[in-house]
Amino acid sequence: MLTDRRPILLANARVIDPSRDFDAVGDVLIADGIVRETRRGIGAAGVPEGTDIVNCSGKIVAPGLIDMRAFVGEPGFSHRETFATASQAAASGGITTIICQPDTSPVIDNSATVDFVMRRARDTAIVNIQPMAALTKGMRGEEMTEFGLLKAAGAVAFGDIYHSVMNAQVMRRALTYARDFDVLIVHDTEDPNLVGEGVMNEGEFATRLGLMGIPNAAEAVVLERDMRLVALTGGRYHAASLSCIESLDVLKRARDAGLAVSASVSINHLALNENDIGPYRTFLKLSPPLRTEDDRRAMVAAVASGLVDVIMSDHNPQDVEVKRLPFAEAASGAVGLQTMLPAGLRLVHNGELELKTLIKAMSTRPAEILGLPGGTLRTGAPADVIVIDADTPWVLDPVDLKTPCKNTPFDEARFSGRVVRTIVGGRTVYEHV
Repeated sequence: MLTDRRPILLANARVIDPSRDFDAVGDVLIADGIVRETRRGIGAAGVPEGTDIVNCSGKIVAPGLIDMRAFVGEPGFSHRETFATASQAAASGGITTIICQPDTSPVIDNSATVDFVMRRARDTAIVNIQPMAALTKGMRGEEMTEFGLLKAAGAVAFGDIYHSVMNAQVMRRALTYARDFDVLIVHDTEDPNLVGEGVMNEGEFATRLGLMGIPNAAEAVVLERDMRLVALTGGRYHAASLSCIESLDVLKRARDAGLAVSASVSINHLALNENDIGPYRTFLKLSPPLRTEDDRRAMVAAVASGLVDVIMSDHNPQDVEVKRLPFAEAASGAVGLQTMLPAGLRLVHNGELELKTLIKAMSTRPAEILGLPGGTLRTGAPADVIVIDADTPWVLDPVDLKTPCKNTPFDEARFSGRVVRTIVGGRTVYEHV
C-alpha cells in the first residue's frame, strides 16, 4: 500500500464524472489532496516536479464511491467488523466514503458516541467514515434523538437501521424536526407485523422450499404512509432499501407530486433474485428479502431512469455461528464492500445499465443527497478517485475478502472488472497488483 502524497497524474484514461455529465478520454491531475485539473492533454510537461505519472490507457477514472449503508461493528461488535477492516475492504472495492450505521452497542444516539466513532475512524480507517445517527433513542421507535446536537457532532443523516418507526406520530414529528434542522431521514420501510415469521419473498418458490414468505406489501404499505407524512411535514426523506415493483409505484407518485424524497436499492437486489437462494443458501438470506426476477428487472430500470437514486452495498457481516444454521433460523445479511462495484459492472456488461449511470448511483447521487463534498472530479474537489479496469476477469475467493466475516452471496462468482487503484485525499490507499 502506498501512502505518500506526491502529486498524481492519471493519464490517458476514460474519465467519467457524472456530476458534469462528462465521459471522455483525458487526464486527471491530483495534488495537495484535491483534484487540480481534469482535461485532455495535460501531459508530463504540465505537472509539478516529482509527480507520479500513471498510464491509465484502457482504464476508467471516476469519483470514489460513497456507500450509504454499511455496518461497522465499533463500538460493541468488533468481532464482526472494525473500522480498520471495513476501510480496507472498502478501499479494495473502490469505496472512498462509508456511511456507518447506528446499530452498534451502544447505539449511535448521542453526541458522545458520534464523537467516539469519528475519532476511532480517524485513527484506524484508510477511507472516509461518516456516521449515521439513530432516528429514535435506542432505535426503539418511541422517542426522537437530539437532531441538532447529533448533527453538530458530525452525524450526516438519521435512521433506525433495519427498524421501521411504526408510530406515525413519532415519524411525523421526526420529519418536522428534520425540516427545521435541514437533516435527512433515512427510513427502512418494512412492517414487522406483515413480515411476521417470514424469512424470504412470499410466493411459489417460498412455498416449494417450505418457508414462510414476506409479502411486497410489507414494504409498500410503510412507504405509502411515509409519503403522506412527507407531504404533511415537508421533511427530507430517503427510503433506505427498496426491493419491489409496488414500492416503485409509490415512489413515482411521490416524485410526480414534487415531494423531497429519494431512495436506495442494494446491489444484491439488482444482481440477484429469489431463485439464487437455491438449496437454502443462508448467505442469500437478506433484509428485505431477494424478490422475483420481475422485481429485480424493475429495480434496475428504476436506477436507469433515475427514479431510484442510489445503489449501496448493504454490507452486513455476520458470524459463521449465526449463518451456518437452517435458513429460517439464520441471521439476515451479507458482506458487500468489495463486491458492490464488480456486481454493478455485471449490469453494465449485460446492457442493463450504462457505466455513467452506475457511477452516478454509487458516487455522485449519494454525495448530493447527504451534502458531502465527494462524488465529483471538479477542480478543487477532494481527491477521492478510483481507477477501474472494467474488463479484467476474476473469480471471487472468500479467502481474499478483507472483512473478518465471509458471508458473501457472490462466493466463487465470476466477475469482469475491478478497481485497480483507490485514492483518498490524494493518497493511494489501495493498488491491485
